[in-house]
Amino acid sequence: MGCILSEENSIVPMRRKKLFLVSLNYITKKIVATMPQNTESSKESPFKHPFYFLINWRAFPFYELISYFMMFACVPLLFYGFQLYTWEIIKVIILAIATQYCGFFAALIWNDITDVDIDRIVHPSRPIPRGAITSGRFFMIALLFSALTFLFAFLISPWCFFIVGLAALFVAFHNRYLKKRIKFPAYSEIFTPMQWLVVPLIGAIVLWSALPLNGDVTFMVPLLGILSIHRSQVIPLLLLIAFTYFADDAHDLVEGIHDSEGDRRFGVRTYATSFGVGITARVAFIMVVIAGILGILLYTQTILSMLFIIPFVLLWLFTISRFYLLVHSQGEQQRQLGKKIGRVGFNFLIFSYVLIFIDVTLQILLLHFFGWVFP
Repeated sequence: MGCILSEENSIVPMRRKKLFLVSLNYITKKIVATMPQNTESSKESPFKHPFYFLINWRAFPFYELISYFMMFACVPLLFYGFQLYTWEIIKVIILAIATQYCGFFAALIWNDITDVDIDRIVHPSRPIPRGAITSGRFFMIALLFSALTFLFAFLISPWCFFIVGLAALFVAFHNRYLKKRIKFPAYSEIFTPMQWLVVPLIGAIVLWSALPLNGDVTFMVPLLGILSIHRSQVIPLLLLIAFTYFADDAHDLVEGIHDSEGDRRFGVRTYATSFGVGITARVAFIMVVIAGILGILLYTQTILSMLFIIPFVLLWLFTISRFYLLVHSQGEQQRQLGKKIGRVGFNFLIFSYVLIFIDVTLQILLLHFFGWVFP
């Protein structure tokens, strides 16, 4: 009897020890499974760790993410000017920011999905090539951002919903089908900047369609409603559209120099694959010069003051100097400079919008609180 009790007493601790080890092994596996991985299993991470994935999806500089808020807000502010800012106009501006911000991420994700073959060669660190997510799951995230874009646009006006719809169709077909199939020289970089033209267009349309009628020209379109246009805003809008096109295209061209190997392999017709690297660098330089001239003309046609034009000209001259350096580089050095100077060109675009936002906002505040007006 004593032997039996002794044997049972020795078995119980062994069972407890085995149960403890099994439990510890289970807990360890759970902890490891919840950590972001760099292997194929990390394809689950966008849903298990959405915040971790979003902040590591691309190496966005913090200033860029902040600049987009000012970029998307500045056009309504520029065209609305020094009028009284009621809750109605503030709400419209907030919705315009939300619409464009969600649309920006939807378009960028769609670009990553459609360019995955090229990215495996020239941008292997992007999420799909490195195995962080599958194309199907990335597409679901793009759909979410697209749905939010359409929702916010509809809350502004049917006109904004219509413009967003046209932009979405263009981005979808251009990225997925047209730019790899149309063999017209430089087709991709001629039409890719069209995506950014939504920024000035939405900024004007929100005022012309969502606010009480006070424009010079008013017309009604079935299903879309009334559009009330101010004649004095048409020329500034056209100048801003042209500036946006040339500034963005200049940065696209020099980044296309860096990406030319992948683009050529998959039949994408850019300036670099159509005309060569040297000509592309010269065309990009000319586009930066034209963009700067358009920015100065915009200053002469709007309420923009010296708070805008002085830093804008300095920024423009710096950008020109960088693009000039690219023109006079050769071979592999020119290709490597393409990516760096492409960032300089993109900064020229977004910082110009930031300067518009800062100028108009400060003018409004100083006029409201102190009665000061800048020349």
